[in-house]
Amino acid sequence: MCKSNNHRIFFLMCCLFFAVVGKAQTETISFENVNVIPMHKEVVLLNQRVIITDGKIITIEPVSQKSSENINITINAKGKYLIPGLAEMHFHLENNAKNEFKLLIANGVTTARNMAEYERQDQIEVRKQANSNKILAPHYTTTGPYLKAHHLKTVDDVISIVKKHHERGYDYLKIADNLPKEIYLKLMEETHKYNIPVIGHGQRKLPLEYSLRMKSIAHIEEFMNIFNTSQKADTAYLRQAAIQIKTSGVYVSPTLGVFEMISRYADDKKFEILKKSEELKYLPEAYAAYCTSDSIHYRTNTWFTAPESLIRLDKELQWQKKFTKILNDEEVFLLAGSDTYGLFLPGFSLHRELELICSAGLSPYETLKTATVNPARYLNRITVSGTITEGKKADLVLLNKNPLEDIRNTRTIEGVMIKGKWLARNKLNTLLKEVEDEYSSKKKKEK
Repeated sequence: MCKSNNHRIFFLMCCLFFAVVGKAQTETISFENVNVIPMHKEVVLLNQRVIITDGKIITIEPVSQKSSENINITINAKGKYLIPGLAEMHFHLENNAKNEFKLLIANGVTTARNMAEYERQDQIEVRKQANSNKILAPHYTTTGPYLKAHHLKTVDDVISIVKKHHERGYDYLKIADNLPKEIYLKLMEETHKYNIPVIGHGQRKLPLEYSLRMKSIAHIEEFMNIFNTSQKADTAYLRQAAIQIKTSGVYVSPTLGVFEMISRYADDKKFEILKKSEELKYLPEAYAAYCTSDSIHYRTNTWFTAPESLIRLDKELQWQKKFTKILNDEEVFLLAGSDTYGLFLPGFSLHRELELICSAGLSPYETLKTATVNPARYLNRITVSGTITEGKKADLVLLNKNPLEDIRNTRTIEGVMIKGKWLARNKLNTLLKEVEDEYSSKKKKEK
């Protein structure tokens, strides 16, 4: 009799458990009275209701209509603006993955493309943890090791490295150097066999067409080095080159922010201001100490620090902005990426990148596309991501101000929905505080 009762109790507990789980899975969230910036066209849909179930947008309707759905959680979004989650398309995991993901998410980043696997890292495991929701993380893709010319000296090196990329399952192969023509062509041949996209730096010593065989080019600076002096000064030539780039289908990341950051390191006055940044509290002590020291590369090399170098850096940044505008005019797909390194912190840096892209002459809408629609298409996720439309996954950012009026308004984050999970402003503040407290407590223990 006892045994029978135990079975019955166990059965009832199981039923209760699955009922609770089922309820959690079908929880319905509604953004009420929100202004939607859907991004599939340049428009603001005023006073809408956006309903989320099972991490998916199921309904977008005027708030004046009576909802036909049973809503569990209502988010009062009156006067606020809803945009798709942002994509950081040039991310470098420098320190603790969980902490850097918190910084990204707190800044509205729901997708990240990692651009190198460094020694002592296992990016495949990081990707697994991120995309299986074992940790709070953006949707995550990654390259393999950061490859320079000395890694790819021979044809045999190419065959071996590409095979290892295939066996490990990296999303991309990243090159960061100039390769001899025969090695580069063999690399393209081998990666094609395994369907591994090649991304990274352009081939500065080869004609433009060779670089355009890649899936994406990581810096607009690459073109500054591919073109000769007379070509760079010839606007008509640059427009023809932009048409060639568009025809190839290659995507380009401007990464203007990290280039701007070089002069902030190199210039003594700017560096003193940089060292007082509030964002330093989100970095490990040793890493922050190195990045604020005079031993960092940008402080030791006169190529950066000499007075004439600072003038050159500014002119080069202006050229990069000009070519960014030309590429956009010719409808080349641009990807927002900030090359997170040093004092250009994950999450925060993407907003500065968007501001610089916009200052190149793009409209706020065109700028926002570089962090939403374009990345979704690049990642083959446009069917489920990149816009706010019915059927898309619920990766969203709620803003207090309209970014189509001023791109700086992407910083006015009231909340983030990632993979259907709603994180209000107080929760985002908690994420930031957790990062700060962890590094602060380690600092105290070391002392």
